[in-house]
Amino acid sequence: MTSSHQSILRAQHIAKSFKSDSDSGKLEILTDVNLEIGKSEVIAIIGSSGCGKSTLLHILGGLDRPNSGTVSWSDQPIYDLKSDDLADLRNRNVGFVFQFHHLLPEFTAIENVMMPAFISGTTEQVAEKKASSLLKRLGLGGRLGHRPSQLSGGEQQRVSMARALMNEPSLILADEPTGNLDESNTEAILSQLFELRDDRELSIALITHERDIANRCDVVYELQNGVLNQLD
Repeated sequence: MTSSHQSILRAQHIAKSFKSDSDSGKLEILTDVNLEIGKSEVIAIIGSSGCGKSTLLHILGGLDRPNSGTVSWSDQPIYDLKSDDLADLRNRNVGFVFQFHHLLPEFTAIENVMMPAFISGTTEQVAEKKASSLLKRLGLGGRLGHRPSQLSGGEQQRVSMARALMNEPSLILADEPTGNLDESNTEAILSQLFELRDDRELSIALITHERDIANRCDVVYELQNGVLNQLD
């Protein structure tokens, strides 16, 4: 990241461990992670399976708390906030896209996309118009009334993307968003993510195990032995 970039998120000295059945009593996942994400920047985080990539993403997005260290949004330490205020900040500023899209099976595509807007207090009329526009942009104009079981894997992931974008977040946290997709759908999802970055000055943190995907990002980090290192 160049010095001209405006930082939207800063993580400093993040450490996270879990209770373990081993003699030591705990499993160290993250030991001293430091990271800064700039406006309109796309970063990739790579690393071996089980090294803590998803845990780190959850901490950055306020879904999990570190044992020590700070995460700041525009210089606001998020873990100093009350739980309701943190949930509100997360709802307004962060969009999550997971490998397993976690769509609600009983709701249609457009209803799934509208959910974050309802949580933030948007009226149904406004939310429906916005969700419809997002789904049409992502090539799902003919699927608004379909439930997840009626959609392909690639279509479900695009619904998940639309849901993540619903409240116009400044950051998308994507955890292996193409991990279950074929080559064609993978390219479609990545192209749409980068296009949205350009159009909306969106920042993206992307976890991937594919080096060719990581190399398309502005900065690549590797998580190894609990520490995040920037790769050349």
